[in-house]
Amino acid sequence: MLFKFKSRATADVIMLEPNGRQLLQIIGKDPDDAHGIVTAAQIPAAIAALEAAVAADEAARPATADEDEEGTDEDQGAVHDTVRLRQRAAPFIEMLRRSAAEGHDVVW
Repeated sequence: MLFKFKSRATADVIMLEPNGRQLLQIIGKDPDDAHGIVTAAQIPAAIAALEAAVAADEAARPATADEDEEGTDEDQGAVHDTVRLRQRAAPFIEMLRRSAAEGHDVVW
């Protein structure tokens, strides 16, 4: 399944289900709803929540990077996600910013 986020202010943002689900949970929306809306009034809080989650993810990264440098996880065959939350959330955050600037809602 895909999540397709739409706004009159930007082009559509399409995400795979796990990524879209994660972002919706971060902003406090129910990812199980087939359709939803982030109103223009809700956008500033959604951006703040996403930025806080990105900062928390980045803060947790040094511990993971240290393990990779030591080789302990690679020796055990563990696979690490090389695309961080910052990269996954960036298009959605940009969509929210542009939508807020023009006063448009974001729907999915």
